[in-house]
Amino acid sequence: MKLEKLIKDCCQQKLAAQSKVYQLYADKLFPLCLKYSRNYQDAEDTLQDSFLTIFSKIKQYNNKGSFEGWLKRITINTALQKYRKKASLEIVKDVTETDSIEDVALDYELFSLDILLAFIQQLPDRYRLVFNLYVLDNYSHKEIASLLSISESTSKSNLHRARKILKINLEAHLQKDTKA
Repeated sequence: MKLEKLIKDCCQQKLAAQSKVYQLYADKLFPLCLKYSRNYQDAEDTLQDSFLTIFSKIKQYNNKGSFEGWLKRITINTALQKYRKKASLEIVKDVTETDSIEDVALDYELFSLDILLAFIQQLPDRYRLVFNLYVLDNYSHKEIASLLSISESTSKSNLHRARKILKINLEAHLQKDTKA
């Protein structure tokens, strides 16, 4: 079945078409959900919520740009909305003049994707989101600031702190592996 026909049928709320779209894209969107979630179960919830949003807003897709890109944008926004609901409980200070934002370098190619993902998921929520948006999804600090309702300097600071935590944890993991 052609994509245009699937989208049209989804607009008419045909369950078979919705099921087919889910089958075609769930495996592509789930890693994105996992990247923005604390654990596997949260990622599953985010995926389900994303598809609910996708099917409720599918009439807004105007065939400009890729459908998969549109789905990914909704999935990222769904993950960020879940974060925003919890964010009021988390306080992370803005960067100050005394904070140094030098680059924290580490060769990430030394680690498997599973190990990197596990350490990224252990980051505090805001650090994890900023790291993913900036490093993995190529958002600018200005875009991140807008998405997370923080300042650009806070985005930069959170990225620096995320990289610093990752570096410490990954170096400790490397040392543990070399001793074993």
